[in-house]
Amino acid sequence: MKYVNLGRTGLKVSRLALGTMNFGELTDEATSFEIMDAALEAGINFFDTADVYGGPQSPDMEKGFGISEEIIGRWLSQGGRREKIVLATKVYQPMGTGPNDRHLSAYHIRKACEESLRRLQTDHIDLYQMHHVDRNTSWEEIWQAMEQLVHENKVTYVGSSNFAGWDIATAQNVAKSRNFLGLVSEQSLYNLSARTIELEVIPALQYYGIGLIPWSPIGMGLLSGINQKKTEGRHATPQLQMQIEQYSSQLEEYEILCQELGEEPAVIGLAWLLHNPTVTAPIIGPRTVEQLNESLRALEVSLSDETLQKLDEIWPGPGGEAPEAYSW
Repeated sequence: MKYVNLGRTGLKVSRLALGTMNFGELTDEATSFEIMDAALEAGINFFDTADVYGGPQSPDMEKGFGISEEIIGRWLSQGGRREKIVLATKVYQPMGTGPNDRHLSAYHIRKACEESLRRLQTDHIDLYQMHHVDRNTSWEEIWQAMEQLVHENKVTYVGSSNFAGWDIATAQNVAKSRNFLGLVSEQSLYNLSARTIELEVIPALQYYGIGLIPWSPIGMGLLSGINQKKTEGRHATPQLQMQIEQYSSQLEEYEILCQELGEEPAVIGLAWLLHNPTVTAPIIGPRTVEQLNESLRALEVSLSDETLQKLDEIWPGPGGEAPEAYSW
């Protein structure tokens, strides 16, 4: 396994992060334990979850939120694991039906952190991430709450997810004025078929020294060889079916290229991300140990300049950074 610094910090994390959103919903607890054991054995030390993961992600449902954290907590309680991993979770999404059971008020951040610690059966979170920007709460309030958690040794680093470039800049400028480290990572939707963040988010991350943790690195299955799976009689979700129709010609070209390279499409999609120096660790979300092992293959794949150019031709980005991408 290869390890890199998380953004500008001294913290070393594996080049792949284990995403656990499926734990408790699509993957039962026994299989989740097997996946975490296999990931740790393979050298993956970066585990990502969220307070809301594990079900339909709605507090109105009888069962749902918090399950992923609980499964991880029971896995950690077996001993000998906690100090071997960098544990990341998130705050923002609704965790109850009350008006203060969501978003980024100091009230909710404190309460959500305490509940995550309880579910995870640990005394600290290595990377506490804001799941979305909250423009109704001031950065002074947000950073005061995060600083308090750091002071109490309940949180070590703070990250963001789904932030715009200007959100990142605003957050960092306020953090600097408070002599606080601020953001060290950003989780964004980023893959060959979704490259919008190349306009402004990635330049902002590079400027501030913030690590990029792409989520949905194979486009919710779009880049997993979906055309071939379709001919094998495997069905996609309605949302994925719409994307297959939208990108049908590109998918055909992409899968032919992957066949020529002798690699699975999902592996090439991950390898493409790993070639980007801003990317710290794509988040993989295996539902089985077999899927985990397939993802590990991406660490061994080196893409030539010619292949990278072909991938750009099949899946063109927005044209570079803003404003040059659309102006001069």
